[in-house]
Amino acid sequence: DLNAGEQQDNSDDELRQAIEMLFFAYRDFTSGPDEILKEFGFGRAHHRAIYFVGRNPDRTVSDLLGILKITKQSLNRVLSQLIREGYIQQTQGCRDRRQRLLSLTVKGKMLEERLTENQRRRIARAYHGAGDEAVVGFRKILLGVMSDKDDRVRFE
Repeated sequence: DLNAGEQQDNSDDELRQAIEMLFFAYRDFTSGPDEILKEFGFGRAHHRAIYFVGRNPDRTVSDLLGILKITKQSLNRVLSQLIREGYIQQTQGCRDRRQRLLSLTVKGKMLEERLTENQRRRIARAYHGAGDEAVVGFRKILLGVMSDKDDRVRFE
């Protein structure tokens, strides 16, 4: 936990540089997938839905809403398009038939792999260049930036 222990005294300029670095890193991290998404008429919400459904097949719509933190209406719009176009399939839950379980189709898996490949290479290259100790520190910083405890618990 970054809030525990000694507080470091960071200058305003150091903090602003960190903000700028996060901005530029995110811009570059998303640029490759953004180009691919344009080919399909999709946006970043589609990418996030595809990614998280792919990471955990049979995820419920409710789970996905909790992760993405978007409105039900926005998620329904995105999911409807992805289901209609054959990237995500929806099935009823075995125990609770009201549950809608989401998983990627073969077409969806292919798109997810295509969207994620550039990002995986970028992260792997950065990890390799920085070394193990820096990776541990980077993870601590990202965990400290996350405000939702449930999100942090996934990685601790």
